Amino acid sequence: MSRKHFFPVFTIVSLVMVSLVSVPDAFAVKTRFVFGGGPAGGTFQVVANAIQTYKPVKDIKEFSVKAQSSAGSIENLRRVNAGKSDFAVVYSGHLYQGRNGMLRHDPKTYDKVLAVGYLYGAPAQLVVRKGGGVSSVDDLQGKKVGVGNAGSGAFANCELFFTHLGLWEKIERNAMGYNDAAAAFGNRQLDAFWLFTAFPSGAVIMASQTNSIDLLSLETAALNSGFYEKYPYFTKVTIPAGTYRGVDEDRHSFQDSALWVANADVPDDVVYKMLSLVYSDEGIAYMVSQKKNFRGMSIENGVNGIVTPMHPGAVRFWREKGVL
Repeated sequence: MSRKHFFPVFTIVSLVMVSLVSVPDAFAVKTRFVFGGGPAGGTFQVVANAIQTYKPVKDIKEFSVKAQSSAGSIENLRRVNAGKSDFAVVYSGHLYQGRNGMLRHDPKTYDKVLAVGYLYGAPAQLVVRKGGGVSSVDDLQGKKVGVGNAGSGAFANCELFFTHLGLWEKIERNAMGYNDAAAAFGNRQLDAFWLFTAFPSGAVIMASQTNSIDLLSLETAALNSGFYEKYPYFTKVTIPAGTYRGVDEDRHSFQDSALWVANADVPDDVVYKMLSLVYSDEGIAYMVSQKKNFRGMSIENGVNGIVTPMHPGAVRFWREKGVL
């Protein structure tokens, strides 16, 4: 390089380096927090997607939130405990069982998963074909039943309920997600399929478009078998007539609470910030605009269904709101 070109080039390089040093924010990498959702067609994934896309969350300068699909509640519990997800949706019952080493086939203690807030009530829904000869849970013996994704809360609760009734080994089990189950039901590859999610469910609506459907009432079987006494975190719920096309009478079932959870190592101020945004009036309105099932979200209901330790950031938030 000739001497006459050296100083101009050196000057330009120096100016670029100075400009980079003076505006580090433009090149800073945000800390990313993963929010575990669920399978396609389920409300868990709607929660994760809604929180990720809510503009005030997207505009946070200090960190970002990335929604990630999963098999559901049980996988979310394990991933959050291992630090593979920072936030997720987990059923209150699974969180209780996991923290106390009571999960079926899994004695491990998941003690790094802490509750953040109540999202919605998730009822058991058992879809059958109207006029197909199935009018009670007992009639499913020998039938092909979609039982939810392996690793999902739907699968775990289906196994729990049917095992309690002595029917788990007496049905032909097909592990699959809600949309796949609805399609298989429509093609008459299934006689029934189980969901554990808020209503109305898009998968059930899809099934009702190709078949005349009905829902089984599960409350009688639960009451007569002592189900509520053994699993007290489940509560009774009514799915109103008209929720789905062709289901013209109330159906009585049971539900668990879907909770927002966090890994214990997520900073307190991050949890507090997220709650402040999502549980604002505008945040709740946005959640409801994504799915009507979130109408139960409120400051007043914020700690409903929580029977396990809460994240310190959540404790601070709910205490300030006067609900703890």
